[in-house]
Amino acid sequence: MKNAVLVVIVIGLLGWITYDLIAASNENAAGEYGSAASEQIYNSGEISDYSNSGIRKGELASDFELTTLDGEVVKLSDYKGKPVMLNFWATWCPPCRAEMPDMQKFQDNNDVQVLAVNLSETESSPDNIPKFVDELNLSLTIPLDKESVVSKEYRVVAYPTTYMIDSDGRIQFIVMGAMNYDFMVEQLEKIQ
Repeated sequence: MKNAVLVVIVIGLLGWITYDLIAASNENAAGEYGSAASEQIYNSGEISDYSNSGIRKGELASDFELTTLDGEVVKLSDYKGKPVMLNFWATWCPPCRAEMPDMQKFQDNNDVQVLAVNLSETESSPDNIPKFVDELNLSLTIPLDKESVVSKEYRVVAYPTTYMIDSDGRIQFIVMGAMNYDFMVEQLEKIQ
């Protein structure tokens, strides 16, 4: 019995140490991404609201530029003035598949822009993406994160991950895991 208690305590301590190290590593990574993004905006000669951005609740959402499945270049900042649901997903992810029809309905029935960022680098084939979109009859804007730059900046570790961003560009809600339509509407109502 004493050995079992000792083993549980040791495992708990190791878990805590691992968690602490990962949290510290993520804070350092966030600092690198944040300063790199700010430096890039500053050095380009632009002065932007996004130069002091981040990925935490209450912060301005970090701007990005990606090409969509349709070949259109989109930036998050293009949608300022309108609430945005920024969702990270992959075709092989069952919870992503489950929430996609609700995301389509959410955009169709509400004044919100859904940006469904596909984590393209994780796909076994790029052909899976348009097949998935056609199969589910989606008309969402689907930016492709081919090199995982945006998903790394937003620290996506679980699929799907969603950021609800208000019309001023501030992050108001973050969720890891699938959502249903009613929950999406509830979160949108909170930020309006």
